[in-house]
Amino acid sequence: MPYLFTSESVSEGHPDKVADQISDALIDNFLAFDPESKVACETLVTTGQVVLAGEVKSNTYLDVQKIARDTINKIGYTKSEYMFDGNSCGVLSAIHEQSEDINRGVDRASKEEQGAGDQGMMFGYATNETNNFMPLALDISHLILKELAELRRDNKDITYLRPDSKSQVTIEYSDDNTPQRIDAIVVSTQHDDFDAEEKMLAKIRKDIVAILIPRVIAKVPDHIKPLFNNDIKYHINPTGKFVIGGPHGDSGLTGRKIIVDTYGGKGAHGGGAFSGKDPSKVDRSAAYATRHIAKNLVAAGLCDEVLVQVSYAIGVVEPMGIFIDSYGTCPFNLTDGEIAKKVTEIFDMRPAAIESRLKLRRPIYSETAAYGHMGRHNEIVTKTFERPNGDPITLDVELFTWEKLDYVDKVKKAFDI
Repeated sequence: MPYLFTSESVSEGHPDKVADQISDALIDNFLAFDPESKVACETLVTTGQVVLAGEVKSNTYLDVQKIARDTINKIGYTKSEYMFDGNSCGVLSAIHEQSEDINRGVDRASKEEQGAGDQGMMFGYATNETNNFMPLALDISHLILKELAELRRDNKDITYLRPDSKSQVTIEYSDDNTPQRIDAIVVSTQHDDFDAEEKMLAKIRKDIVAILIPRVIAKVPDHIKPLFNNDIKYHINPTGKFVIGGPHGDSGLTGRKIIVDTYGGKGAHGGGAFSGKDPSKVDRSAAYATRHIAKNLVAAGLCDEVLVQVSYAIGVVEPMGIFIDSYGTCPFNLTDGEIAKKVTEIFDMRPAAIESRLKLRRPIYSETAAYGHMGRHNEIVTKTFERPNGDPITLDVELFTWEKLDYVDKVKKAFDI
């Protein structure tokens, strides 16, 4: 029997995402000047106020207030009427040194023997239903908000948009788990107060359906385009006007959008957030590593869909174990246990090995903090960082290394595909 599945996304201007982006901007600046920095920083944003808290071990000093303000302005909170803007908000820092009790379990004389920065389990997931091996509902939800942000920045076709927004996509699947059609799309976008409420909501709905959605359709692959149909139920700002938003409308915290950050409810999640954590925290690095494994397994043709779990004990080098669930989609005579055994031989899952393989001690994290950490485009970019009372540093860094299909040949060879 056909079934419906829904995923949501939130924009870079959503308060929780504002917090994530500030935390990851701090991570990038610490790593730019001291790649061995150990950082776990949380951010709270609310009306006119930013609070930074956490633990840091680093050889560099940063102007954390300036980093926070620059991040907020870049997102688009630049006007006083938003009741939260980068130039005037208060920034309180309560960042202190990392606990030695934690640090001694992570740092070792030999880098290769670095222990895990925490206990827990992490999951990676991949499916062949999209070109980037991501769940389709989440992929479209992200794309809707990316295009909405472009419209806001262009300020031409739609001139009243403010930074805070959310999207949600519901897709109907057939019994064999094939997407059949888009059943519903929800878009809630913050906006200026530009007319009487009824007229204002009618214009916003018209613009979203007639301007935004065609831009989204133009960017999806050809085989996805037919899923957009005339029977889609659109819910545009369903509660009414949405003028009060962002951190003024709702406080934001680092790490509250972990499902948006990963697979939109598909697969599984170990519960640990990513933003604000350096890669010694396996909550982040191992989640990226398991995504890398899952994507390469599916791309190699070993299965159509796969979930990969890895688990760690704090301070222990080797993972507790690796679990594989191929959802019965492996066409070869292999059990999930047999797949897991070979995966442990192909991929070194020690924390230091993950950091090295995926180049995680580079300032690559600001780009992850909005529109998902997975399914993104692997590329090399040039970034410049300013140090207080010092010369700036310019670095070429490789983004989203865990999205590379660089292990496909190794997987095919190991499994004789």
